[in-house]
Amino acid sequence: NSIRSLSLEELQSFLVEKDLPKFRAKQIYEWLWKKNCGSFSDMKNIGKSLQEILSANFNIDKIVLRDEQLSQDKTLKCAFEIDERSIVEGVLIPTPRRMTACISSQVGCSLACAFCATGKLKLLRNLSEGEIYDQVFYLKKEAEKRHSKSLSNIVYMGMGEPLLNYKNVLGSIEKI
Repeated sequence: NSIRSLSLEELQSFLVEKDLPKFRAKQIYEWLWKKNCGSFSDMKNIGKSLQEILSANFNIDKIVLRDEQLSQDKTLKCAFEIDERSIVEGVLIPTPRRMTACISSQVGCSLACAFCATGKLKLLRNLSEGEIYDQVFYLKKEAEKRHSKSLSNIVYMGMGEPLLNYKNVLGSIEKI
């Protein structure tokens, strides 16, 4: 049960059911979506008992960087582990006028387009909005660190067909 799959209203309802203040949901949401927090214990303003309740009921579906490749033109290709058996790619493409993040929306793809290497892979699953968001968050930090620029463009042209994961793509756009 990923906490990032809940809407703000669903999180508020969960807290009310547990006889906890509804306003805590906004604090938790800020930790998840503005600060990209990966652990309930890092949420310092919500109290240890609430951290324990959240930990007992949810997880945070974070991606993990497994590998990076930097090309001569400073393009950065990242391999992100999504779960124990799945890797997707995210790419930071710097140009003099733009800083573009190319992100994945699925593990594999079902379309099998002849021109696309991902099309040769079997579709394993859609990425959650949190897993999509994490790619952007990571690439944004890298753009700022490596180029002293923020992202100017985000393209959903990595692994998968974004329109076949419409709900989670839209959810990631809202969070971004």
